[in-house]
Amino acid sequence: MTVANEQHADSFAKPSLLFFHSASSGRCRRVEGFLAQVLQRRSNHDTFKLLRVDADAETELVERFKIEAVPTLVVVADKRAQAWLSNPQGCRDIERFLAPWLR
Repeated sequence: MTVANEQHADSFAKPSLLFFHSASSGRCRRVEGFLAQVLQRRSNHDTFKLLRVDADAETELVERFKIEAVPTLVVVADKRAQAWLSNPQGCRDIERFLAPWLR
């Protein structure tokens, strides 16, 4: 298997973490900081393929994932949305939510 194929295969094995946010929301910016802290602990920054989704611009994705509020985190694994967390209150909320995937 070539390096390109290995990276391509790895991207399918790695779950995606969708971060639905709004650029005009201070709450979203705070949650983004909490998320960064959680993913950097214990080298978890490579656990997910992190995708930032601007909820104002990507209304089709917002509807598809049934997002009712921002910020919302969605874990997509095995081609399915596995879990949602709306309006996390801090690092502990995010860490508990992501615990099944974190090392």
